[in-house]
Amino acid sequence: MADDSAARIVAGLRAWIAQAPPGARLPSNRALTAEYGASPVTVQKAMRALSRLGLVEPRPGVGTFTRAVRTVRPPDYGWQTGALRSPPARIPPVSTPMRLSSPDGIGLHAGYPARELLPERLVRAALARAARTDAAVARSPAAGLPELRAWFAHELAETAPVGVTPPAPRDVVVLPGSQSGLSSIFRALVGFGQPLLMESPSYWGAILAAAQAGVPVVPVPSGPTGPDPDELARAFAETGARVFYAQPTYANPTGAQWPPSRAAQVLDVVRAHAAFVVEDDWAHDLGIDTTAQPLAVHDDAGHVVYLRSLTKSVSPAVRVAAVIARGPARDRILADRGAESMYVSGLLQAAALDVVTQPGWRTHLRNLPHQLRARRDLLIDSLAEHVPDAHLDHVPRGGLNLWARLPDETDLDRLARDCEADGVTIAPGTEWFPAEPSGPFIRLNYSGPNPDRFPEGARVIGKALARQRMS
Repeated sequence: MADDSAARIVAGLRAWIAQAPPGARLPSNRALTAEYGASPVTVQKAMRALSRLGLVEPRPGVGTFTRAVRTVRPPDYGWQTGALRSPPARIPPVSTPMRLSSPDGIGLHAGYPARELLPERLVRAALARAARTDAAVARSPAAGLPELRAWFAHELAETAPVGVTPPAPRDVVVLPGSQSGLSSIFRALVGFGQPLLMESPSYWGAILAAAQAGVPVVPVPSGPTGPDPDELARAFAETGARVFYAQPTYANPTGAQWPPSRAAQVLDVVRAHAAFVVEDDWAHDLGIDTTAQPLAVHDDAGHVVYLRSLTKSVSPAVRVAAVIARGPARDRILADRGAESMYVSGLLQAAALDVVTQPGWRTHLRNLPHQLRARRDLLIDSLAEHVPDAHLDHVPRGGLNLWARLPDETDLDRLARDCEADGVTIAPGTEWFPAEPSGPFIRLNYSGPNPDRFPEGARVIGKALARQRMS
């Protein structure tokens, strides 16, 4: 019956579209539900069918519109191919986690938490207050606002063990998001054409930043407890690399957290090879069952280059992060940042500092683990019920993602297309491997919007996998 209703809606809208001008806005889903006496799910199915036919285009947050038909000859940009030559590295225009899902779809692919997991009131109030200060019109110091640099240094220093000299505000360089920090670190500390060791799997943005910097990546296998120290030592010895990029806490995509013993072993290897470890503490504020224990608090000799972002925990609109490095390494990173972007918006820095120094910030952080735990467990239960072939090596104790392995014969590209056709966007795991994937994985974000639709999303994934087995 639902298929018949969807077909009836499609037929009716095709007749409507034939009479409508290009770019006309279609009636809302609510209006169509009332007009055709169909369920919202049936209307959504009909709209997806029209989109696949190329007759309409959804615009998130605005509506659905008839697709404009071009009758003029498209411009020819072929000359640019000869002028630009081949790129040094093939980088996708938009990676899967950065894509927007349709308004009616289920997004399990994104890399950011939903609005209800953010301190929205604090952010709005902080931006309003910052706009009334000199930060709205003044230039920021190249290394960042002194007060914000002091806050980042204090955050790391307060967990430093006795006998280790804590970082100072001078060691901090404020960044417009950690992604730009990775690019600067790789250019400044690794250098074009020089090898970079990296956990595998690892953050897709770090892989792209290395490619953009002309830095070849050497994968180091890493599991739920981090990389094997012997494997890491062998990679240092064989390649002559001097930098290792890692996420010891709630790694993206696996959610792994290194135990203290493994962290100490890795740091010993790095010291023995007179090298650096770039610690990307992207999920510092996103613990569920544990808290973050930065590797950097155990080092005061400058081996650890520490990166912390507020983008995931404060707001994607407040792209503020910091790198903490000591000695000449800090100076080289600052020099690269000056050439790249001169300085970070003082307005955003002031707003970020306002948020994290409000009493409400600590209250928000105390409540966040309960919300993340409920979403994580709901998605795990949904996978267990509807995608029994999905295997989780471990339950992440923080972060935003599940990392699930699928049967070896799974065609990930086909799976992603089939799921998207049914309104569910997933992220194939191939983008998280610096080299060939070790198997068919998918990364699913449990912090996205509409967690009540997680079972529905898992059901779609399960059905798509079942169709592959039958074909």
